[in-house]
Amino acid sequence: MLSKKMEKALNAQINAELYSSYLYLAMSAYLDSEGYAGMAQWMRTQYQEEEFHAMKMFDYVSERGGRVILKAIDAPKATWKSPENVFTETLKHEQLVTSLIHKLVKLARAEDDYASESFLRWFVDEQVEEEATADAILQKVKMVGKTGNALYMLDKELGQRVFTPPAKEE
Repeated sequence: MLSKKMEKALNAQINAELYSSYLYLAMSAYLDSEGYAGMAQWMRTQYQEEEFHAMKMFDYVSERGGRVILKAIDAPKATWKSPENVFTETLKHEQLVTSLIHKLVKLARAEDDYASESFLRWFVDEQVEEEATADAILQKVKMVGKTGNALYMLDKELGQRVFTPPAKEE
């Protein structure tokens, strides 16, 4: 059984994960409108991954006897200055999400909620990957700058990404 405090915090994180998905979908729309179909595909896949994260938490709250309470999702911005700006904001956003996950872990420890701490470990590990990936792409975007051929190749590379849900843990 979840404590009310943990239930409330997890509900807030579900909302944050849904906002993340919405943000990445907005970034996808922007990139697509600017002619970066591959980067737009990468962001659309990121949108799917964030929705998966939200639903993983959604299911966990229910499994632990809590109640999911969905709240309004803030509208993300719709335009950016450049692909570099998009990926700079992506990295900053993932760093914010990491800090939110860490706060949940701290709360789980304070509440002696070992099940939630164990559950959240997956998200801690996931955030390491999320930040590393966002940073790696940002570094590539900075490296190629506005060089047409290089930017085209990077866009093409990023367009290869597809969403594959992680295998269910037994």
